[in-house]
Amino acid sequence: MNAEISAIAATRLELPPQTVPPPAAVVPTRYVLLPLAALVTGYTVKAMERKIERGDWVEGKVWRRAPDGRILIDLLGYQKWVESA
Repeated sequence: MNAEISAIAATRLELPPQTVPPPAAVVPTRYVLLPLAALVTGYTVKAMERKIERGDWVEGKVWRRAPDGRILIDLLGYQKWVESA
């Protein structure tokens, strides 16, 4: 029994070491959809929709509509909005 355990342990020790790939840097584009903007900014999608509805975020400065009608957040405009406070 001990010989079997020793053989299994020896086999496990002979495995090549696992390599860990380097971390990937993800840089979003200037215009992102609301779900990705939520991850980047920390605001929920609902909170961003309310800022748009109330006019806190101006169309053409902080957000715009894509040709397909979806709302895109301009991350550069968002940054300017944050810095204006």
